[in-house]
Amino acid sequence: MKVLFLSDFFSHSFSGGAESNDENLINYLISEGLEVKKDSCMSVTPSDIRQYDQIIVSNFTHLSAECIAQLVKDKNFIIYEHDHKYVATRDPSKFSNFEIPRNLIINEDFYRAAKVVVVLSKICKDILEKNISGVNVHNIGCSLWSSKKLDFIESLLGREKKEKFAIVDSPNPIKGTEEAKRICAGKNIDYDLIKISDHETFLTSLASYEGLVFIPQVLETFSRISMEAKMLGCKLVTKKSLIGMCSEQKLFSLTGIDAIREIRNRNKKAFAFFKNSLLNNDKDKDITVILNCYRRPEYLKEQIDSIRNQTIKPKEIWVWVNHHEDNASFDFGSIGADKVIKNDHNWKFYGRFSAALLAQTKFVALFDDDTIPGSRWFENCLETYKTHPGILGGVGVLLKENRYYGHNRVGWSNPNESVQEVDLVGHAWFVERESIIDLWREEPFCWDNGEDIQLSYMAQKYSGTKTYVPPHPAGNLDMFSSTKGMSYGVDSKATSRPDNHQVFYNQRDECVRNATKNGWEPVYTRLS
Repeated sequence: MKVLFLSDFFSHSFSGGAESNDENLINYLISEGLEVKKDSCMSVTPSDIRQYDQIIVSNFTHLSAECIAQLVKDKNFIIYEHDHKYVATRDPSKFSNFEIPRNLIINEDFYRAAKVVVVLSKICKDILEKNISGVNVHNIGCSLWSSKKLDFIESLLGREKKEKFAIVDSPNPIKGTEEAKRICAGKNIDYDLIKISDHETFLTSLASYEGLVFIPQVLETFSRISMEAKMLGCKLVTKKSLIGMCSEQKLFSLTGIDAIREIRNRNKKAFAFFKNSLLNNDKDKDITVILNCYRRPEYLKEQIDSIRNQTIKPKEIWVWVNHHEDNASFDFGSIGADKVIKNDHNWKFYGRFSAALLAQTKFVALFDDDTIPGSRWFENCLETYKTHPGILGGVGVLLKENRYYGHNRVGWSNPNESVQEVDLVGHAWFVERESIIDLWREEPFCWDNGEDIQLSYMAQKYSGTKTYVPPHPAGNLDMFSSTKGMSYGVDSKATSRPDNHQVFYNQRDECVRNATKNGWEPVYTRLS
């Protein structure tokens, strides 16, 4: 596997905390047998990016719009977040409750397109998820050190300490040297200013002090220097709300050898996470989402946000638009879909299933226009598929003997604790693209109704595929296929509305009668 590591700067030209993190990660990946090439964001081109299987993007302020567009298109990159490049000010701490004004949020699509955004502390994860929905954020809860450097820090333990505190002598105003001096003066804390030049010389000097006074002026995503002080057994005087490490409560409570051991453990897990994220073949989980729009365009943005916020991200989201005056003036460019397929005809229920044939992913997920899934719905489906491969859906129908469409339901409207085999599913479908092909092996019996019946009937008849409802545990809406069906699906725009019941259910009776006459075997026939 060829891995490209992109950053504005690397440790050979700039000795910052981010660059140290990056160098330690790169050295680990190379030691594990991965082929890693470093390239500067200032010089890399889209054609360079296309040569690599996976990309890690560190600091990227100099990355061109063309390169970002290429990465968003390919969706094969990880963002390693060292500061806050999703906010124009680069510091979310200036806003109340870290709620960033919408006009100051930047690079939103870039963050959403990443396979994963790796952050260094809990507070960074919380802020990013609060301000940009649909981002897959993973918190490693640490900065990265080499084993050699941690051995060196450990070797400094037990040294005699001065009854003084250290302040980092930095000309960079965001490091808060002047503020630290004012605090020491106000609290009568005796201190020395120490410079950061050679890192090991600095650590040796810091180890001889009782503590460190460090008052950053922006939110530090982790703060290596604060953690190094803790590992060296120093007290830490700081503003906790501006130190990411302080949001890692267990880690912040430790000092000396205990802190070093915890960092070793967290580093080990973090390195393994990066390696596994690069090596895992996500194509086996790739999902194309197809939404249907007819008379409820007002729900599309909420649907798309809920889908972007899934724990398993889809590769693309498409919207199939059947013609109706209710959506004629709707701005489909405002909803964040990857593709919009607009028709000058109402293809009713089957049209979206024709679009599914164009998907180039293993799985296709289709949703009715009133269906807002919980954040773990795709995760739920993929886990179910491992043990029950077939057509999966949100509401399952179990037909009753000799009752045509008489049935019991299971799913979001009647929660099931475990996987349930059913005759057909509706509201939300999660299927292999190959199963969609089965739908078209015969002309639909009724073009105006019963696409869900026809799909399960054809799949069973031609490929022996069964139909299941994944678990919908009561009280755990994150795993549900639909979280608002009881309110969104019962308005006057519903096809199954009361004034249309007789026509709607007569058609479905006929669809079931046709299918059973021509070889469909409902669950009750196999249980008797």
